Amino acid sequence: MSIPNARRFQLSGPDGQTATIVAVLPKGTDVPAYLKDATSRFDWKAHNEAHQRQFKVRVGQQKQKKAK
Repeated sequence: MSIPNARRFQLSGPDGQTATIVAVLPKGTDVPAYLKDATSRFDWKAHNEAHQRQFKVRVGQQKQKKAK
């Protein structure tokens, strides 16, 4: 089930990164001012770390010993 009046906005970071946020804005809201504020408050460092963890490659898995 989705929220009918939710809108997606794409933010661009200082180093050329992009992020998508989903927001429900009331009528009459200044959208460019909201996006400017959201971009300044967005945690780009945590966003980059989350992407690094998502694509982490596991090197060598160990077999588990069966306990008797």
